Formats: sequence, C-alpha cells, structure tokens
Amino acid sequence: MSGDPRDAEYARLICDHCLGVQPGWTVSVRSTPLARPLVEELCAELGRRGAYVHLQLAFEYYGGPWALAAPLELLREASPVQRAVWEGCDAFVTVFAPENARDGADLPAERKALLEQSVAPLRRRTMSMEVPWTVAEYPTPATAQDAGMSLRALEEFVYGACLRDWRAEGERMRRIADRFDRASEVRVVGAGTDLRLSLAGREGAVDDGRINMPGGEVFYSPLEHETEGVVTFSEFPAVYFGREVVGARLRFEGGRVVDASAQAGEDFLVATLDTDQGSRRLGEFGIGCNPGIRSFTKNVGFDEKIDGTVHFALGKAYGFNGGTNESAVHWDIVKDLRMDGTRIECDGEVVQRDGRWLL
Repeated sequence: MSGDPRDAEYARLICDHCLGVQPGWTVSVRSTPLARPLVEELCAELGRRGAYVHLQLAFEYYGGPWALAAPLELLREASPVQRAVWEGCDAFVTVFAPENARDGADLPAERKALLEQSVAPLRRRTMSMEVPWTVAEYPTPATAQDAGMSLRALEEFVYGACLRDWRAEGERMRRIADRFDRASEVRVVGAGTDLRLSLAGREGAVDDGRINMPGGEVFYSPLEHETEGVVTFSEFPAVYFGREVVGARLRFEGGRVVDASAQAGEDFLVATLDTDQGSRRLGEFGIGCNPGIRSFTKNVGFDEKIDGTVHFALGKAYGFNGGTNESAVHWDIVKDLRMDGTRIECDGEVVQRDGRWLL
C-alpha cells in the first residue's frame, strides 16, 4: 500500500532517533489498519536493522466490544500472553491512528479504571524508562475532523511537527530545562489560575522526539505533596478516553485535588479523579516547546507540545525523573499561556510572559 513518501523518513526517525533499535531486538508495533503505510515502512526498517517485529493491529485502542462485554475480573489483569509480550519486547511503538477519535467514550468508568489497571506491567517498564518506547502520530480522517482540518492539511501539520532537526530542538529545550532544574518553586499564573508546585531536587526531561513523536516538551515529576492553588483549563477541553471535559477547574491543597468542577463533563472528571489513591495528585508538569505546533487539535500527543502552553498530568508519575506517585490514570490537561497577563515564575523570577520566554 503506498502512502506519503515522507513515511519512509518517518520510519527511519522512529527506529534510529526514538528507539535506537539494535540487532536481535524484538520491537512491539501497535496500531490500527489505517496506519498501514507507516507500519509497513516501520516493519521494513526494523528488518533492515536485524530486529524482530511483534505486530499488534486493532480496530480500537481502548478495548472495543471486548472491554464492554468481558467479565470485570478479566479486565483487571491482562492475559498471560499479553503480559509475556510486555515483558519480552525490547522496545515499544504505538502508532496512533484512530478510526474514531471517540473510541472508549462508551466504556463505563468502572471498566475504564480496570482496563487502565491491566496495563500496569507495561507502564512499569515504560514510565521508568527501562525500555525505549514512543507514541507516533499518524494522520487519519477522524483526527483531521477533530482538529478542524482537511486530511491534507493535517498531513502537512503532522509531518511539519515531526520531521524536524531534533538535535537543534533538543539543545534549545535543554536551556529551558536548565533554568527549571535550578528552581525550587514554580508558579503558573493565568486565567483563573494561580498554582504553585515544587520541583526541588527533581530534574527535567527533554522530549526531543525520543519518547513521543512529535516531541517538543520539557517535563517534570513535581513533588507529590507540595502543589497548592487553583488551575482553570478555560481555553481547551480536557480529553481522555474519548470524553471531553470543558472548563475544568481544580483546587489543590497539600498536593491533592480537594475540589473539582467543570462547565461540562464534571461527573466524568470527578469519577476519574476517584479512580485510586494517586489520581488526585500531579504526576507531571510539562512545558510545550514545539514551534511547529500552534493550534489545538484535541489530540494530546500534539496539544501538550504547543509552543507557549503548559500541561498538568493527573495520576501516574515518571519514576526515571524522581516521581513516586502511582496511579492507573495519567491524564494530560493543557493550559494555554499565550495571552496577556499570563506568566511562569521560577523562585519568584518571571521566566515566561504571555507565552514568550524571557530567558
């Protein structure tokens, strides 16, 4: 099946830059049939590097009819075969190419929480960076419609965000990370927002496209009990499991969400926050830095990288950069800072104003 000629470049980027594939590895490649052009290029590139492919194709990412019909006890834990795959593979690639961007929206909260729990063995390996992994975005009609673009426009958007000089991008983001690494307290001020969090002793990770493709963020695991204040996500909806929450507002005390509301989708927001003991704490504070991404698409793989934004992830933290919070949830929610009156402070020094760096 023929696709965009840039798919071959994309596949090489994933194999070399994102994963660093070595001969003899077994690489898990997971996607939907809509991404066949890129998946085929990936399989060919892996073969050229002497690596095995474990290919998993599905129609839906979030379980589909099986997750709706299976007894609850089956949802809690992945099958022995699936667990063996997660333990046996040396690297993981998910090519995100949904047929329907609302996949999982009809999954009841209880089943969603159990399905999230079943992925814990994979999350343990990936979020501790025990193995290389990446989530690569691929344009489909569904994501084009969500983004308010034609498919052709989305293709240009995707390749423009992904096929960049990642060495240069990494150097630029490293300078941003160096300033935040020296900070004990970070304060974010914006519309309906005045939030303080602590990064003391924590080092940032620079996503130069090795973990997610596109890359373009600097991210931290904040101290679990230090977040205080309010954040309001008034600019963009919070999207999770195909569900949208509009105008979410979270108030933190002692690092925990003690009050949550929304203009729409409040029941879903609160139910997700009540998933487990860790789902009301911040697992991640991220800073969007990709200059090729300027517009919101309802696809967090892009939206969390929008230049001039930050994002806060509820739930699971990244252990490799000091995080200890455990949860079945990892929900990235984006806050736009590209308007008058917004700022980020590091220990009282304004380092970004109205979405522009002052470093």
